[in-house]
Amino acid sequence: MVKFSICNELFKGWSLSEIFNFVSKLGYHAVELAPFTIIDDVREVSPSKREAIRRLATQHGLKIAGLHWLLVKPEGLHINHPNPDVRRKTVEYLKHLGVFCRDLGGEVLVFGSPRQRTILPNVTYEEAWEWTVEAFKECVEYLADYDVTLCIEPLRSELTNFITTVEEALKLIDELAKPNFKLILDVYFMSGTSRPIREQILLGARHLKHFHANDDNKGGPGFGSVNYGEVADALKQVGYCRYVSVEVLRDEDSPEYVARKSLETLRKFFESSKEYLYTCE
Repeated sequence: MVKFSICNELFKGWSLSEIFNFVSKLGYHAVELAPFTIIDDVREVSPSKREAIRRLATQHGLKIAGLHWLLVKPEGLHINHPNPDVRRKTVEYLKHLGVFCRDLGGEVLVFGSPRQRTILPNVTYEEAWEWTVEAFKECVEYLADYDVTLCIEPLRSELTNFITTVEEALKLIDELAKPNFKLILDVYFMSGTSRPIREQILLGARHLKHFHANDDNKGGPGFGSVNYGEVADALKQVGYCRYVSVEVLRDEDSPEYVARKSLETLRKFFESSKEYLYTCE
């Protein structure tokens, strides 16, 4: 069956132990981590600390689904910056994030990072594209040895001017042509386009590796007006059987309530469908 994960930054001020304990009791299968909530630079996390995080998740019956919000910290990273030294530092840090992910038992790196990919002034689209392809190619070739997949996330055009449609993301994936460079789709970002969410899921299905569940108001699934029956049906149709990960994009007064209601919404539309369960099996 499809598995449910939740992103940890919803729980501001909570320790990982508190988060793992709470979400495991709710019935989530995994937690997706934002590295900046743990430390500014993952290179400073010792092997013993990494093992402790992985063991803590296991003790609560959870997996680490992967990492997202990759380039919030440290400062000064940018995937298509005109300065080659900045690009080099960005690629090197992405490699370290991949190793960190694997050490925690995760499988995916979600590349959203709107500010760290926006085409800067005096840079052409063609230049940004070429530099991005070069950077991601080096990164994913390195991460192949760690069984980690880097997933590109189309984002709303009000957040970035680069990779804002599923088509653009698929073009990048096809150009790299690497088995560990894939697509992540996000309900909030898909709801900001003129194309129906169902069509975007069907379009991206051949490379879909990860999925973020939220709503058109940045809340959790079920907190806005997105029809989650259609979302579940589309994922069922393409045979998606990986994580559906709750990512709340706004501050919440009660993360406990949001986490609970979000999971209830997902279970209502995914676990109630025998056809969907059969497809995943």
